[in-house]
Amino acid sequence: MAVALKDLAPSPLDGYTGLSDAECDARIRAAKAQLGDRLLILGHHYQRDEVFQFADISGDSLKLSAEAAKSDAEFIVFCGVHFMAEVADILTRDDQQVVLPDLAAGCSMADMANLRNVRRAWDELSQVIDPDETVTPVTYINSAADLKAFCGDHGGIVCTSTNAKGVLEWSFSQREKVLFFPDQHLGRNTGYGMGIPLDDMVTWDFDKPMGGLTEDEIKRAKIILWKGFCSVHQMFMPQHVEKFRKDVPGGKVISHPENNFEVCQASDYVGSTEFILKTVRAAEPGTHWLVGTELNLVNRLHDEMAPKGVKVQFMSPMVCMCSTMFRTDPQHLAWALESLVAGEVVNQIQVEPKTAASAKYALDKMLEITA
Repeated sequence: MAVALKDLAPSPLDGYTGLSDAECDARIRAAKAQLGDRLLILGHHYQRDEVFQFADISGDSLKLSAEAAKSDAEFIVFCGVHFMAEVADILTRDDQQVVLPDLAAGCSMADMANLRNVRRAWDELSQVIDPDETVTPVTYINSAADLKAFCGDHGGIVCTSTNAKGVLEWSFSQREKVLFFPDQHLGRNTGYGMGIPLDDMVTWDFDKPMGGLTEDEIKRAKIILWKGFCSVHQMFMPQHVEKFRKDVPGGKVISHPENNFEVCQASDYVGSTEFILKTVRAAEPGTHWLVGTELNLVNRLHDEMAPKGVKVQFMSPMVCMCSTMFRTDPQHLAWALESLVAGEVVNQIQVEPKTAASAKYALDKMLEITA
């Protein structure tokens, strides 16, 4: 039977969608003032400016979760994406509540590896090798909590773009091979930088039986790379670097390791968002930088460095911001904060205790070896 429109429940955002950003700004500031020390707003570098301005702490995903764990705040409002809020929930105390303003803010890369497919890959690998004896599973922090838990349950670990090299070194000290997911590019760029030949790294296509690999390829591989990627960083191409080199002799190129191998090889520097910020902020006046990472971060860095005589340029001629990060807007933030003021916790992110315990084991192992 068809449902009449009048019978549909109103959206909780109905009173917010028509608000201008200016109206939202005023209401967000008022709600922040009312909540005071009970509230901590975390803002990832890739957030839009209209939301980023309200962050009490900004940074990459792990830094923000670590800061949340140190905080005494009752409410942690994470302006980022779902996996980041999960990590914050895992690392914070039971009496702290983590809120994601828009539950639709996910991560396309994280979605490319799910627990069902990773378990199937592990089972298929067991037809050729004994993965629990020979393979260390490593998941990029850009992944769901249940995949972090899978790594914890199988002697594995979590990594970030900052500590991937140290994590891989530890992983190889445990077992001879690594299954690296979900981002193939971070795994490949890191492995190559450690001296592992490209021929010793194979790509596991999760849509094909046995990952599309032969038994010999699996046995020979040092790193088995999951066929995942960041849609934003896929936009950057070697020809963008080549054009910049031609147009700006002496210019510097810096890229995130989620970029493809060819872009990273053509860059002067490769590193995490925090590394990019630190490096460009330390640049000499008169230098010109081509930056291969998300648009919002690059635009803010451009504005910050312009008065210092440092030119910052976005790598792609096309606009390519992170669409899922962009979902968190002032309207969702205002709704989440005013709900807290009214005594209602909306969009709370809670990781199931057993999953959280195994995921925390893998996270703690990472923090232990990279401290």
